Amino acid sequence: MKRRDFIGASVAAGAVLATGCGEKKESAQQAAPQQQEKFEWKMVTTWPKNFPGLGTGANHLAELITEMSGGRITVKVYGAKELVPAFEIFDAVSAGTAEMGHGASYYWKGKSEAAQFFSAVPFGLNAQEMNAWLYHGGGMELWQEVYAPFGLVPTAALNTGVQMGGWFNKEINSLEDLKGLKMRIPGLGGEVLRRLGGTPVSLPGGEIFSSLQSGAIDATEWVGPYNDLAFGLYKAAKHYYYPGWHEPGTTLECFINKKAFDALPKDLQAIVLTASKAANLDGLSELTARNNQALHTLVHEHKVDLRPFPDEVLAQLKRVSDEVVAEIAEKDPMSRKVYESFKAFRDQASAWHEVSERAYLNARQG
Repeated sequence: MKRRDFIGASVAAGAVLATGCGEKKESAQQAAPQQQEKFEWKMVTTWPKNFPGLGTGANHLAELITEMSGGRITVKVYGAKELVPAFEIFDAVSAGTAEMGHGASYYWKGKSEAAQFFSAVPFGLNAQEMNAWLYHGGGMELWQEVYAPFGLVPTAALNTGVQMGGWFNKEINSLEDLKGLKMRIPGLGGEVLRRLGGTPVSLPGGEIFSSLQSGAIDATEWVGPYNDLAFGLYKAAKHYYYPGWHEPGTTLECFINKKAFDALPKDLQAIVLTASKAANLDGLSELTARNNQALHTLVHEHKVDLRPFPDEVLAQLKRVSDEVVAEIAEKDPMSRKVYESFKAFRDQASAWHEVSERAYLNARQG
């Protein structure tokens, strides 16, 4: 009996000790988040505040970071002009005025010609191919190398898919119709238009409608039916052309001030990067879904004149696009390095898609 009493007492004491340790461990775990450092970040964007798809995409990324971090990082989003003008967000984040920026890398060709390859290249990679190149083909490492001199860490944060060719106040039946055309079109596509006698104009999204309506520009590209409908562009031009030869799979970016990023613990760094990947996928999925209904609305309710570019025009656009991209690659070693990687991946993806995506779509259509 004495032996049993001793064992019982020992077990009871052990249970008390274990319970006490458990309580201490649980208490420590509960206290830990409160003791961890919290970060309050600002995100500046090139988009109008809460603009469907693009502005709301920035909002979604900010919300993901906050939720995934359990509130350890909170991100406040500022639309274009709320904190800095649309085309000054690159410098603002580089200088540390804000920790994050949400835009498109072709806006920064004045900083680096190579930056344009990470948004959209005329007749280049579509969304599926672009993501593959960035995440598994060496593209992201090159992007990081391009942005490193500016103290920035780039991430892909949304992809629009193949865009529309744009809105025009006159029909485009031949190359002659492009001469003298004043068109809002950024990046490499703008340089192609210039080579063909047009005048590319760079405008932030918030200024497009008024410029088209007033006649300050003759045509504009924006994104696709969902975003174009939200801007009411059908009220300012009647001819809606496709396909978006200039932007076949446009990557929108979130870039981060490197000092701010390096100051985060490793788990929060991983959360920021993973949230960007999730936002990239969600953005493409949303625009794909929304464009379907928006195109129907534009054509059937607003009687928009939807038409393809003539084959002759597309063929010449491709010829000049190839020349422009090759010439940019010759300007500096970094552009050449990015171009060679991009082109090699495009050639491989094209060969695969001939027997996969294209073959399937042709079969489905037939």
